[in-house]
Amino acid sequence: MTIRESLEQWEMSYLSPHASHSRDSRGRLKEEEQCDIRPVFQRDRDRIIHCKAFRRLKDKTQVFLSPEGDHYRTRLTHTLEVSQNARTIAKALKLNEELVEAIALGHDLGHTPFGHAGERALNQVCPLGFEHSQQSVRTVDRLEKGGHGLNLTYEVRDGILNHQTIGKPHTLEGKVVRLSDKIAYIHHDMDDAVRAGILKEADVPREIREVIGDTPSSRLDHFIHDIVTASMGRNDILMSERVEWAMKRMRAFMFENVYLNPVAKSEENKAEVLMETLYRHFMKHVEELPEEFLNLLSEGDVREQVVCDYVGAMTDRYAIATYERIYIPKYWSF
Repeated sequence: MTIRESLEQWEMSYLSPHASHSRDSRGRLKEEEQCDIRPVFQRDRDRIIHCKAFRRLKDKTQVFLSPEGDHYRTRLTHTLEVSQNARTIAKALKLNEELVEAIALGHDLGHTPFGHAGERALNQVCPLGFEHSQQSVRTVDRLEKGGHGLNLTYEVRDGILNHQTIGKPHTLEGKVVRLSDKIAYIHHDMDDAVRAGILKEADVPREIREVIGDTPSSRLDHFIHDIVTASMGRNDILMSERVEWAMKRMRAFMFENVYLNPVAKSEENKAEVLMETLYRHFMKHVEELPEEFLNLLSEGDVREQVVCDYVGAMTDRYAIATYERIYIPKYWSF
């Protein structure tokens, strides 16, 4: 018996009957030989951590564009916090921790530079539309490894695609990540807003604080404990009615006071113009795309999609540098 097979056997004996078991995975887009050490979801997790799109998350905006401070979240630190929340919940419920980790680490791989401002810009300017969860799946299916993709399992791809509020994951592990994403950004975006001086803890309505606490850490603790308690032994991932109400109210409070705050979002119009300008430029000058994207075109991918692939994959810094290289005049010297 291989190490992988013994681990699969352990999953069958220990994990909840409602969990996703590695040996019962619905498989990959392309069949491949099994690893003798790692079950399939662990292997997917490793592939995501080692891919280029994952490394680029460190220079992509979470909420605050180009903040002057070392402690504001980036898209990468957001991803790590989602993963940690999801693993805590999965372990308590005896779900597949490696599956939730793979989904969590991959859920934002297709996110644009400049956060949701970049996503809005590409969605407006591209006739195909642009949605980051779909682009995350395209990233792992097509864009990574020079157009060959990571060939992940169905369960990981399904969780990535359905991680947003409107999504309906087909596994409990995907549902754990879907909720973990929400509680992560509510937690850390409030923390960053207080750090930036945009909000004070006392600004949170009292009726919310009475349910889930009056600090970011206490709210996160309330959310995680409530999910575990409400979901224990059930074939679903739930919150109690009272805590779910408080979470939705807290999310609405964050939209009103942070996500749509003109101070916090003062640079977003510039970011949207920059993204739209880069998209239009490369649509006209497709020959300037890097070779790996030209290869996608030669293989039949449509131009609008490939330009979105390139511009959407940029980091904040690279997008700004590319814009400056193309449009900002340089001093002439001899």
